Amino acid sequence: MIEKKEPRIINKGWRVAFAGAGINLALGILYTWSIFKGAIVKSIEAGGKGAFDWELASLNDPYAVCCMVFAFAMILAGKCQDKLGPRITALVGGILVGLGFIWISQTTSYAAWVVGFGVLAGTGIGFGYSSATPPALKWFPPAKTGLIAGLVVSGFGLASFYIAPLAKYLLGVWGLQNAMMFFGIAFLFAVCGLSLLLTNPPKGYVPEETIPQSAGAKTALSTPQVEKGASEMVKTGAFLKLWFVYFVGAGAGLMVIGSVAGMAKKSMGDAAFVVVAIMAVGNAGGRIVAGILSDRIGRSATLIIMLLFQAILMFSCIPVMGSAGASAFVLVVLATFIGFNYGTNLSLIPSFTKDMWGLKNFGINYGIVFTAWGVGGFVMSRLSQMLKAESGSFASSFIFAGILLLVGAVVALTLRSAENQQMATEVNALKDAA
Repeated sequence: MIEKKEPRIINKGWRVAFAGAGINLALGILYTWSIFKGAIVKSIEAGGKGAFDWELASLNDPYAVCCMVFAFAMILAGKCQDKLGPRITALVGGILVGLGFIWISQTTSYAAWVVGFGVLAGTGIGFGYSSATPPALKWFPPAKTGLIAGLVVSGFGLASFYIAPLAKYLLGVWGLQNAMMFFGIAFLFAVCGLSLLLTNPPKGYVPEETIPQSAGAKTALSTPQVEKGASEMVKTGAFLKLWFVYFVGAGAGLMVIGSVAGMAKKSMGDAAFVVVAIMAVGNAGGRIVAGILSDRIGRSATLIIMLLFQAILMFSCIPVMGSAGASAFVLVVLATFIGFNYGTNLSLIPSFTKDMWGLKNFGINYGIVFTAWGVGGFVMSRLSQMLKAESGSFASSFIFAGILLLVGAVVALTLRSAENQQMATEVNALKDAA
């Protein structure tokens, strides 16, 4: 009798990972909002027929709503990703983002921009972003969780590096409305095209190099012993702590990202868009570096270091950002490191989620955790703009963010116990198996 050979499974991990990064390179246009906001401010100041007529305190509203909708759309998108797969989920995301930008290209209405940029594009970004990381993680062993998560989400952070100068050019040549039309059509095709490359591994697939960690290893967590659904996850203390830390870390970063071009305007004039582009490099770099580092020294230790560093940077910004005499070099350095530290959250938190509650329900689990990102972005960016409109300064915003980051670092210390307990469970299981 001839033994039937099992068909060899072609590992599509890197193709899926780079397709996910490419999708995020398009969706990261969210981080270029401060450039669009600058064009809206110019239109308000110029006045006349067809000009924007918004309240200054409301300038960040489309961005803030987009952050909030993006985050809560991740729950539905995560469910869709878990049930229907990443390809359909990303396709829906590409269509919604494209439609949102095409709509706002036809109007200066405040309400239309809140709905078009905030709701439609925000939902589309949530669906596209949700579909990028889970399939990539499933193709690789647990020891590469941080690296792969960091690589895929780095596209989102790096997007402003090319979108910021491109947007600045298009605004000067075509104006804001036509630029929005260009981005809507371009990203509709880009995201929908790349979605065709996303695929989950076949059932029963086990990544190569899935080797149990030794008892003395200092690496991050391997695959958890028990997969947990969303209803179980939200009842744990670790979830509440992780949610709060994400709220703080993401909110502080999004506050700066949403207004960084305006902050740098006094010192750098029309070249302020450079700060947005350079910040994107730091944002992307932070995601990759934190992912790799957390695979080696643990998620909690990496997170605590980054939160403390970000708090120091927030306090350092008070005498620098918005000052007419501030050095352009200092501004760029501060923006780069703020982007770097913010980016670390976007690889550490999904890695935490996968480590503690598994891959089976990762889509919806991370979607729920990700609501902290949206709430943090909404609250901090809205509060920052209100304080700026009232006082003319961002100093109060930086003080508030810095204090919250210090509190977040203390909370992150308690996450170590949950991480260590999980590692102890795994080590005991390995001993029993031996």
